[in-house]
Amino acid sequence: MINNSMVPVSKRQLKKNSGLGQTVRNSLTMAYRGLLKIRRTPEQLFDVTLQPIIFTLMFTYIFGGAISGNVQSYLPVIIPGILVQTVITTSIVTGVQLREDMDKGVFDRFKSLPIARIAPLAGALLADTIRYTIATVLTFAMGYIMGYRPDGGLGNVIFAGVLVIVCSWAMSWIFAFFGVIARTASSVQGISMLVLFPLTFLSNAFVPVKTMPGWLRWFANVNPVSHLITAVRHLTNSGSVGWDFAATLIGAAVVVIIFAPLTVRAYMRRT
Repeated sequence: MINNSMVPVSKRQLKKNSGLGQTVRNSLTMAYRGLLKIRRTPEQLFDVTLQPIIFTLMFTYIFGGAISGNVQSYLPVIIPGILVQTVITTSIVTGVQLREDMDKGVFDRFKSLPIARIAPLAGALLADTIRYTIATVLTFAMGYIMGYRPDGGLGNVIFAGVLVIVCSWAMSWIFAFFGVIARTASSVQGISMLVLFPLTFLSNAFVPVKTMPGWLRWFANVNPVSHLITAVRHLTNSGSVGWDFAATLIGAAVVVIIFAPLTVRAYMRRT
């Protein structure tokens, strides 16, 4: 008996399933597959559930008194910083899991199916937005429990959360690119952390930029993560939108414009 899953897909089938509508449907199906993986292995959510809680408690009580005089005064500073750091760090998982699936031959099986070739990659990127949403909600919830009351109002808090999720999705294209070109999942994680740690810690996330040495202050001021954190602070704490908000969106668009084609091209060559 012939196993249909191993029968090569004909060119006619590929052409039939390469339309935009079919590609979108296939991508949503692959995203649903990613959600099923999370449901069956809930330990994948440990980073987005435990990290916001641990980091918020740790950084607030360690730095709060030294930087702002007390914990309550530090919360409007640290909650946006922790939010951005946590959610962006979570986007590394996209590249790591992509590399693991490719190593296990999962994508080779997808090639035998009459679906758009880009669908598995697009679906993985879409599914991970759920992880970003969970981390965002938990960070704000933890801040609220600790006494954080954003003056910008609920609407601007939601707006700020959406902004962080969109920017993290844009960043995930970088790590997806690493996932496609790297040889192992561990190397993807190592390279990604090497890129991300300077961006998150050498920013205005935890301490005022004015306290830094001159050269480091310059880097923190031009750091795109600092612009995102400042935009989130303005939205949540005062309900205002300024240059940092525009700079953040422009930066996210540039990342997608550069890395989306690179990732897709590399992915098509590897699969």
